[in-house]
Amino acid sequence: MDEKASLPARLAWAALEDWAYGKQETSRVEQLVKSTGSSGSAEEQAALDALTSQRAGVFVSYKKLGELRGCIGTIQATTASIFTEICTYAVVAASEDPRFNPIRPQELPNITCSVDVLGAAEPVQDVSALDAERYGVIVSSGYRRGLLLPNLEGVDTPGQQIDIALRKAGIRPDEPYSLERFEVVRYK
Repeated sequence: MDEKASLPARLAWAALEDWAYGKQETSRVEQLVKSTGSSGSAEEQAALDALTSQRAGVFVSYKKLGELRGCIGTIQATTASIFTEICTYAVVAASEDPRFNPIRPQELPNITCSVDVLGAAEPVQDVSALDAERYGVIVSSGYRRGLLLPNLEGVDTPGQQIDIALRKAGIRPDEPYSLERFEVVRYK
C-alpha cells in the first residue's frame, strides 16, 4: 500500500494484511495506530480521532488489476466507530463477498483498496434528483434492499444505478419500491 494513501485506505489494508498473513505479535492495525499517534502529523491524528469517534456506514472495495475483486459494507453503522467498520469490512470484503473466492496472500501485490464512508440516506421521489457520479442509490421493497455506490466505472446514469441495485436486491423493476440517495467520501 502506498504510504501516500489515505488513512482509511491504509487502515483497511492493514486489516487485510492481518487477515491474509495472520496477526503478528503486534498487528499491522496496531502498528498503524501507534505510528500515526507517535510520528504522524496533527492532520493524521485528527483523522484518526475522527475515525474512532464517529459512526457511519462503510464499504471497502478491492480491485485486482483494475477489476472488482471484492466489495462489502453496510448502509448504516453496525459497530461503535468508523475505525471498527473499516477493519471489519476490510476482512469481510476480502473473505466473504459471495461473487468471488477469498483473496489469497499472493494476490496482494496486484490489489488496490478504497474505502467509502457513507453519508445519511435521504428519500427521493423522482429519478431526476439523482446523479450517478454524486449520489449512491438504495432501493427497498419490504425487507429487500439493494445499494449501489456512486461514481462507478461503466455506470453512467441513475437508471443504470437503479437497475443494478434492483437486481442486487432481487426486486423486479415492475414491483413497487422506494428510492433513497446518499453521498460518500471515497478514500484511496
